[in-house]
Amino acid sequence: MKIIRPKTLEDNLKESIKAIRSQTKLKPKIAIILGSGLGEFAETISSSAVIDTQSIPHYPHSSVEGHKGRLIFGKIGKVALLAFQGRVHFYETGNIETILYPIRVAHALGIKTLIVTNAAGGINKQFTPGDLMLITDHINLTFQNPLGNKSVSLHNQPLYDLDFQNKIIDIARTADIHLQSGIYCGLKGPSYETASEVRMIGKLGADAVGMSTVNEVSLAFSLGMRVAGFSCITNLSTGILDQKLSHQEVTEVANRVRHTFSRLITGVVEELG
Repeated sequence: MKIIRPKTLEDNLKESIKAIRSQTKLKPKIAIILGSGLGEFAETISSSAVIDTQSIPHYPHSSVEGHKGRLIFGKIGKVALLAFQGRVHFYETGNIETILYPIRVAHALGIKTLIVTNAAGGINKQFTPGDLMLITDHINLTFQNPLGNKSVSLHNQPLYDLDFQNKIIDIARTADIHLQSGIYCGLKGPSYETASEVRMIGKLGADAVGMSTVNEVSLAFSLGMRVAGFSCITNLSTGILDQKLSHQEVTEVANRVRHTFSRLITGVVEELG
């Protein structure tokens, strides 16, 4: 009698990559994850293939407004890249592997550089809605371990590549783009933080807070990928500014700064590629 073994993560990845490779032969050097309201950057890419995630076996699907669920293969200038237009958040599934799967796909495609972006609430009182923040480090308060039972040190060197950070600061200065920098704190969501939680997170050293990024970056780093990260400060967190927060506000502010964001990311891709 033939014994059928359960499919492994590696099996699923092979099937996903096979489906992707049936639609494009482009070999990207850089992958970029486009966060809430930032997906319009994809329109600046000279695309060779646009793949709906529904057509990729085992690939997770987002249910959040502003996250279209497409993989865009193309070029910025002469640099081949893969843009993930939309991401799945942990609170949508409760399964950490669903948020890590795009990173595994990028790595399996041979991509060595990852750019992550997100929409975040500002905790640093020097920030204003519409600011772009270069992520220098993060605090993981999702209480999830993206590395499973692997013994991998995340402390030997910065998760966010220092050489990339220096280049990005120069790019922003040359382009006359106002770029903040700071530490991002990742929570599970989907609820926004209370004023007391924001005060606590601020005391821990965070400048901005959101619901993504930290586990993706930790896995990418453990796989040997070099990482750069950006937050679009779409609002000031509860207790910093006395007003009601909504996802609509997040997407509206991100849409307002999309041209500045696109100019910055285009320059970064061309430099890092």
